[in-house]
Amino acid sequence: MGFEWLAIVMFVVFFGLIIYGYPVAYSFAGTAFLFLVIGLAVGVFDIRWLRLLPNRWFGTMSDFTLLAIIFFVFMGAIFEKSGLAERLLDTVGQLLGPVPGGLALAVVLVGTLLAAATGVVAATVIVMGLLSLPIMVRYGYNHQLATGIITSSGTMAQLLPPSLVLVVLSDQIGVGVGDLFLGALFPGLILAGLYAVYVLVVAFLKPELAPPLPPEARTLHGTALLRRTFVAVVPPLVLIFAVLGSIFFGLATPTEAGAVGAFGACVLSLLNRTLNWNVLKQAARSTANITALVIMILFCSTFFGLVFDRLGGQNFVQGILTSLPGGFWGFIIVANIAIFLLGINLEFIEISFIAMPLFVPAAHALGVDLVWFGVMMAINLNMAFISPPVGFSLFYLQTVAPKEVKVIDIHKGALPFMALQGLALVIVIAFPQTVTWLVSAMA
Repeated sequence: MGFEWLAIVMFVVFFGLIIYGYPVAYSFAGTAFLFLVIGLAVGVFDIRWLRLLPNRWFGTMSDFTLLAIIFFVFMGAIFEKSGLAERLLDTVGQLLGPVPGGLALAVVLVGTLLAAATGVVAATVIVMGLLSLPIMVRYGYNHQLATGIITSSGTMAQLLPPSLVLVVLSDQIGVGVGDLFLGALFPGLILAGLYAVYVLVVAFLKPELAPPLPPEARTLHGTALLRRTFVAVVPPLVLIFAVLGSIFFGLATPTEAGAVGAFGACVLSLLNRTLNWNVLKQAARSTANITALVIMILFCSTFFGLVFDRLGGQNFVQGILTSLPGGFWGFIIVANIAIFLLGINLEFIEISFIAMPLFVPAAHALGVDLVWFGVMMAINLNMAFISPPVGFSLFYLQTVAPKEVKVIDIHKGALPFMALQGLALVIVIAFPQTVTWLVSAMA
């Protein structure tokens, strides 16, 4: 071992900074600069290597696919800010209200639809928490069941296309974002199905935990409900299917489809008379904040990756990962454990830029299908995002939960859904065809 130890110390220092709470982008840049100076001092880093940095930045920013982030975030922000998501949830709740567990089923269905419309976990969890949790509490739902279904359904925005997780992962692991979207679709629907089955079983075995909506709360009936369904549910469904279908059938790139989706969301909002300057301004600001965060971390992580690689860290880590006991399966187990642990404390953007550059070379060397690997990582991040005590989705819901809902209920409520996500992960690992068959069929 030569000076690879410098790269290992570099990673440890970086990780210490982010655990301490220092911003990830600055942790990347500051650690890289410090160890660049150290590398120059001990003679293991050539300053001329920095000439590669502008080329890497320019190459990344020239990636047309990354524009999809802007359009999909804006599309989701319009759904949230204009009230389209609220009308969707209210209408589906009225449709399923008479069924035991109907409100929870409505949350699963709307969470799935919003995940396919927004791609942003925080927006989905907060919107559904604001709109559905007070109603579920008012009509006698068990607090743990209510909070668990909201956090888990909202977190599906990590997995279902057009998930921002998949867009960022596609850039980091080097596969087409359309292939990742296709690969994640069926596992995402499996996960939504598991949630729905769980709700129905709970409502059947313990109806007092998930009672039907009482007649006085069902204000829409017959023709009025049918008309509301066509106005509030069908147009968003058509838009989502049009956006994803155009990608899946090769009619448009993800970026082009995202642009159409953003425009379509604005048209729907205009037709519902909820589009105004304030909605556009809030949606644009939300989009700018997320996009700026991604770009800042991307630039700083590229600087970090260059220094780490030139100090020998990349080859050293790849050697460790490819020589793990169990070979292929040893790597898969270690990668999943590492991503889960990182996901408890870090956002998916940060994990993508930290972990993927370390795992992908080893995955290549071991012959791992990278689409399957990316979908596994997305499911794993779903689990981490609702894992007590510090899962991000739990904190998103805590900020909008009614006073009668205790923090301990939110955390306990996540546990059964973590188990269901773990089951979905096992299914995907045991049956890679759940990911690859649709990619192959559409090739």
